[in-house]
Amino acid sequence: MSQNPPITDWRGKSVWLVGASSGIGLATAAALHERGAQVVVSARQDALLQDFVRAHPGASGRALDVTDADAVRTLAADLLARGPLDLVVYCVGHYKAQRAYDFDLPQMLQHQQINYVGALYVLDAVLPAMLARGSGHLSLIASVAGYRGLPKSLAYGPTKAALINLAESLYGDLQPRGIGVSLVNPGFVQTPLTAQNSFHMPALITPEQAAREMLAGWQRGRFEIHYPRRFTYFMKLLQSLPYALYLPLLRRMVKEQG
Repeated sequence: MSQNPPITDWRGKSVWLVGASSGIGLATAAALHERGAQVVVSARQDALLQDFVRAHPGASGRALDVTDADAVRTLAADLLARGPLDLVVYCVGHYKAQRAYDFDLPQMLQHQQINYVGALYVLDAVLPAMLARGSGHLSLIASVAGYRGLPKSLAYGPTKAALINLAESLYGDLQPRGIGVSLVNPGFVQTPLTAQNSFHMPALITPEQAAREMLAGWQRGRFEIHYPRRFTYFMKLLQSLPYALYLPLLRRMVKEQG
C-alpha cells in the first residue's frame, strides 16, 4: 500500500536537490533530468554544480551553504518565485569518523549543523508554500547508521537518527495536508564520504544504483526507501534487537574495527 502519492511521471516536475555536487545527490539529479524533470542542484562547490549544468541542458545550479539560514531562505524564495517546487530532496552529508575517547566538540557540532540543522533551514523555507498549495514532496536522506549506535559513528549517527525521527513526525503532520514525505536510508554507497572508510563495506553499490532505488521508491509511493536491501534488512534486524543482545554485539564490532 502506498504511503505517499506515487510519482510516476517526472516530465515538467520542479525538483530542488540540496547537496547534489557529488555522490547520491548528483546521480539522482542526473536520473531525474533524464526523465524530464526541471532540476535545480545546490551545494557549496559551485564549480561542480556548473559542470553538471553544462552536461545537463535545462538544469540550473545554485551555490548554497546550508548552515547559512539567510542564504537558504533567500534561495528558496527565489526558486519559489519562479513556480512551485514539486520535490525537495535534502541529500547533504558530512562525515568524519569519531570515537568517544577522541571527542571533538567542533566536529560534533559541524555534523549537527550540516546534516540536521541545515535540513530544518530548508524545511522552514519551503514548507509554507507547500502547505498553501496543498501538494509537493519532501525527501530526507538519512542513513542506516541512524538505526543504532555504531563504531566510529559518534558524530554522524546521531544526526541521521534525528533525520529519521524528523521524517516520521513530518509524515504524520503533512500527509493529511496532501504533502508527501519520504525517508531515504542508504547502506554503503561509493561516495566521497564512504571513501574515508578503511573497513570492509558490505554490499557496496554505486550512486547510480542508489538513484534508481530512490526513483523506484518515489514511484511506488514508499515512505522509507532503503537500499541495498541485502544489507539494510540486516541492519533492520540489528535495530530490533534488545539491548541485552545488541550491546555485546556492539562491543564485538568495536573490537573488530580497532
